[in-house]
Amino acid sequence: MKRSTINAIMAEADDFIRSFGFVLPPFAYWTPDQMRANRDIAGAVIAGRMGWDITDYGQGRYDQMGLFLFTLRNGRLADLQRGGGMCYAEKLLISKQDQLSPMHRHYLKAEDIINRGGATLAVELYGSAPDGSFDANTGGRVMCDGIARDYAPGEVLMLAPGESVTLMPCDWHAFWGEGGDVLIGEVSTVNDDETDNWFRDPIGRFAAIDEDEAPMHLLVSDYGKWLA
Repeated sequence: MKRSTINAIMAEADDFIRSFGFVLPPFAYWTPDQMRANRDIAGAVIAGRMGWDITDYGQGRYDQMGLFLFTLRNGRLADLQRGGGMCYAEKLLISKQDQLSPMHRHYLKAEDIINRGGATLAVELYGSAPDGSFDANTGGRVMCDGIARDYAPGEVLMLAPGESVTLMPCDWHAFWGEGGDVLIGEVSTVNDDETDNWFRDPIGRFAAIDEDEAPMHLLVSDYGKWLA
């Protein structure tokens, strides 16, 4: 992805988020120089990979296959492993109309996916084979706002604003905006996007960046390079 495209997506996403009454935290608006200057006090932000995350999954077709994410908070895996402490994470996502977030599951993370506003959120679901791999013939059961719902393999849940689904690590899922763009909330256990995504097809999690202009704000995938 071109850095200029990423900068434009950031500005557009910020306006979309604000239109629903959400405001991102102050560190979201730091320039790269401010992020470097504040790296000591922002250790938890950097270590937790909190912040901007814009991906085309390495496919170069962001409008057709991509996702905007902003990690608002992220706990510590050590706390999760010992069973106490900061065991949770929270994100805001934007799924644009017909923009696919491709079929995947997580090894560890359980998550609530919440339609916070906009159009309908379409979530396609499959269960797992005994070894955890994708199984086109297996369904499962999810909780939708606390109500159990069985799903057939390939069933698409249509979530209106205010509705949500709880996905466990065994639930394979893909999603997109149906009829328009959707603001999505994600509340989950500790998040690690570097190791906890299992995609059905061999694709990447992060975008390769063409530095055609200076970054407006750093992506979480920039931290290792820009803050070293």
